[in-house]
Amino acid sequence: MGILEKMSLAGKKGFVTGAARGIGKCTATAFAEAGADVAIVDIDFETAEKTAAEIAEKTGRKVIALKCDVTDEAQVQSTVDTVVKELGGLNFCHANAGVCINAAAEEMTYAQWKKNLSVNLDSVFLTDTIAGKYMLSHGGGSIINTASMSAHIVNVPQPQCAYNASKAGVIQLTKSLAVEWAKRNVRVNSISPGYIGTDLTLSSEFLKPLIEKWNALSPIGRLGKPEELAAACVYLASDASSFTTGADFCMDGAFTCF
Repeated sequence: MGILEKMSLAGKKGFVTGAARGIGKCTATAFAEAGADVAIVDIDFETAEKTAAEIAEKTGRKVIALKCDVTDEAQVQSTVDTVVKELGGLNFCHANAGVCINAAAEEMTYAQWKKNLSVNLDSVFLTDTIAGKYMLSHGGGSIINTASMSAHIVNVPQPQCAYNASKAGVIQLTKSLAVEWAKRNVRVNSISPGYIGTDLTLSSEFLKPLIEKWNALSPIGRLGKPEELAAACVYLASDASSFTTGADFCMDGAFTCF
């Protein structure tokens, strides 16, 4: 089988959390373009439905929208069950949902800390283990987690200790699950994006002065585009990455190189 055939996702089924917009929307689109049927999972169901219809029209694949609070175990279980039922199986998933609360550590409330950890780390554990149980009992699969370059550095000038800690946890969780499941054909990897120019990021008045500072610090001198992360995710979901597990793909325009 040639490399292009191995990169194809034809016949595969998967889902992406936090997929109504931004990075998740782009990776879901890429999965469908590569031949997969995909579920758009998001707490914002109205936008998820629009995204699913848009991707389905563009790619001709079966794309469904599912509402889910990824911090709720029962809802994640129901989502995985529905993906299996509606799409006919589960070969890959991308645990991408996340939040970032910028607050100085001495001013951050415990509720803010818990929300960061709940959405960014606890939800990844739930998504990975519930999807992983299905994959372990059905011949294998691939799990992709969205970590962050913030797992590797302390971002400046904005204070975000909870976000940084949660994303570092995602990478260590990824590695731990990869080792546990390596011999059972379930691969677990993560991507660590740098600063990405999503629609929400670019439209935020609060972030405009920060973006200028980030670009000044970045060797590449600009924000990344969500689409620039998608090819790596297709690779990780495909058979071309059959020897890749426990890896973290840092895609940050060389931001963490110094």
